Amino acid sequence: MKKYRIVAICMFMLLILAVGAYGQRKVVKILAIGNSFSQDAVEQYLHELAEAEGISTIIGNMYIGGCSLERHVKNARDNASAYAYRKIGTDGKKREKSKMSLETVLADEDWDYVSLQQASPFSGMYETYEASLPELIEYVKVRLPKKTKLMLHQTWAYASTSKHSGFKNYNRDQLTMYQAIVDAVKKAAKANKVKIIIPSGTAIQNARTSFIGDHLNRDGYHLDVKVGRYTAACTWFERIFKHNVVGNPYGPEGLDEARKTVAQKAAHAAVKHPYKVTDLCSVPCRRVEAP
Repeated sequence: MKKYRIVAICMFMLLILAVGAYGQRKVVKILAIGNSFSQDAVEQYLHELAEAEGISTIIGNMYIGGCSLERHVKNARDNASAYAYRKIGTDGKKREKSKMSLETVLADEDWDYVSLQQASPFSGMYETYEASLPELIEYVKVRLPKKTKLMLHQTWAYASTSKHSGFKNYNRDQLTMYQAIVDAVKKAAKANKVKIIIPSGTAIQNARTSFIGDHLNRDGYHLDVKVGRYTAACTWFERIFKHNVVGNPYGPEGLDEARKTVAQKAAHAAVKHPYKVTDLCSVPCRRVEAP
């Protein structure tokens, strides 16, 4: 009888410890200081991908459409309440506050990861990073815990048919723009000792080699709301959490299995090889026109 009592007590203690550990599960807090391209990347699907693997997140995006590094720096200097702060809580619900400043949002959570990015027309022009990124990094770092990891978001090249005026900076050539972005972000990360690059641009370029082709944008530059955005979210997920995204059970409603697989494989290959395109048609495949 005494033996059974000891076993029962041990099991009860283990149950208490398990419940306590669950209740104290770490919440990973991610903040993007960006524009509509960070909106495309983190405001949908990233939370769900993490949740599918038991990871609890808080995800924030500081949004101004088309916001450049130069403008972020000006907002920092002026303590300007110029941002829409979109925040996805642990419950997966998005809430927005308008007229928010960088200083206020940096203090809003004990952020684990904070990303910075350049506006898309200048994303492949290293001199624009050189002019503004060091000051922005310095501003952010002194307002964050030492544990916080800074990241640079490597954004994507426009669709080859894009009418965006900034495309002229790259001779209206998609691969020229892609390579310029890769080179500029890599150089900026090294110069500013930023150790994490989120290679969304490479993931999108990888996906373009698949049967989907150059059909990952909804307007020539923003991402398609299903496969394009999902590809970017998969990239953020794998790079931050170091979990292979291939096989993650979550997929957006309406995204077919073939495109889900392409997105996951494109993201995984980008995290493994962030500075070069992986041809997803290197094995026999059929290239078709996506709708």
